[in-house]
Amino acid sequence: MAKCMAIDLGAGSGRLVLGEISGARWNLREIGRFQTPTTVSDSGGGYQCWDIDEVVRRIERHLLEVSTVDKVASAGVDSWGVDYVLLDEGLHQVGVPVCYRDKRITGVMQSVLKRVSRQEIYKRTGIQFLTFNTLYQLAACVQQEPGWMKAARHLLMIPDYLHFRLSGVISNEYTNATTTQICSLDGDWDPVLMDAIGLRHRLMQTPIAAGTVLGEGRGVARGLKVIAPASHDTASAVAGTPLQNEDEAYISSGTWSLMGIECTSPIATEDALQMNFTNEGGLERRFRVLKNIMGMWPLQRVCEEHNIVDFAALVREAEAAEPWRSMIDVNDPEFLNPVCMTESIQDFCRNSNHAVPETIAQIARCVFDSLALSYRKVKEEIETLRRRKLTCIRIVGGGCQNTLLNQLCADACEIPVIAGPVEASVLGNLSAQMIALGEIETLAAARSLICASFQMNEYKPQSVLPPRVHECFERLLAAKELRGETCA
Repeated sequence: MAKCMAIDLGAGSGRLVLGEISGARWNLREIGRFQTPTTVSDSGGGYQCWDIDEVVRRIERHLLEVSTVDKVASAGVDSWGVDYVLLDEGLHQVGVPVCYRDKRITGVMQSVLKRVSRQEIYKRTGIQFLTFNTLYQLAACVQQEPGWMKAARHLLMIPDYLHFRLSGVISNEYTNATTTQICSLDGDWDPVLMDAIGLRHRLMQTPIAAGTVLGEGRGVARGLKVIAPASHDTASAVAGTPLQNEDEAYISSGTWSLMGIECTSPIATEDALQMNFTNEGGLERRFRVLKNIMGMWPLQRVCEEHNIVDFAALVREAEAAEPWRSMIDVNDPEFLNPVCMTESIQDFCRNSNHAVPETIAQIARCVFDSLALSYRKVKEEIETLRRRKLTCIRIVGGGCQNTLLNQLCADACEIPVIAGPVEASVLGNLSAQMIALGEIETLAAARSLICASFQMNEYKPQSVLPPRVHECFERLLAAKELRGETCA
């Protein structure tokens, strides 16, 4: 059968994984891995941005290496959402691809909401309000870099741009387009929202469906087909999650935790707006009704600050630490990109009258406990929206290997947790390519194949969450929401 290359990019790292189906099972082989490079622009803005040309070089280097030993049928890219690249009439890059964590977006969402109401934006898009959504990034760009916008003729999301570099084809793929908060619930760009921020309509192409064959590769990609998978990494991760029925929720666990359910139609009700749920696009035009939770990012930063490389050892130390001692709202904007994450966590606990974590193990336990409580909160909100209980939570991605967090999730949510597969985003990417090539018939068939190929680990609730912990966490969130101090 065909061999397909998944180019799976996260905000922290990227990798290329070759996949093929043999004996009714997936075989995966990692070809290369690299840290996602960032830089600071030398323009007056001094923006934190992605070194996108270096990303292209690393992808091309690994494609060249594998092409000498394997015949690859196709390749496709998935990545994080909201960030973009501008191209001019000659298809040259305009400005720099600014990172969603850059501070240029400070206060911009509030400014846009004075022009278009929160209710109107949500009615049109069904997308949650995050300070770094593309809608607000572009509003900032229109105001701060008018020269860029004047020269721009194309706006490509990060995977769209990489597909362009591999194939020469200009396109905007549906699942990543939906992360912008400019794409309407019917799957096309919303002219009212573009007008509201002064964006020209011709910058974007009509979104294409996940699984579209863009064309033949060029350069080092010559000889293979370039296929747009579900190019938002969470869309690929959900496609690669072996959901069995509509009563199962998922958590795509990594730098961010994306928790939700899969639906054939959006849930864009007033209740969903108030709870800040999003309705992002998925493979086969399904909807991912979910919430963003700032996942491993705080702890990743803590590990960097203290030169911790043995994460498994840190998890073991955290497991031995006192439970429910300290807690934070992981979605507080202070944790988006602070100068020092360790101090930010300690200051948050101090200012909210919680025990201040002093050791690294205590800080890690604080983050894990807070994430589990956040999962419980979202689980309860999902059940309110759908008016029916969930029966199971499936955790996929790198975070599914964290046995402590998996057990805490099961305990806090009071339902079983099934962990795996780790490579969900890769598998979703590859599945879309295989469906496009006619090797797999449907998403349901792809998920059955994933179930047959990988071991899953089940965690059943073992201890009851102390009522005081739940009440304390609810008060903490209520206080932050009252002051409007939340980024997710």
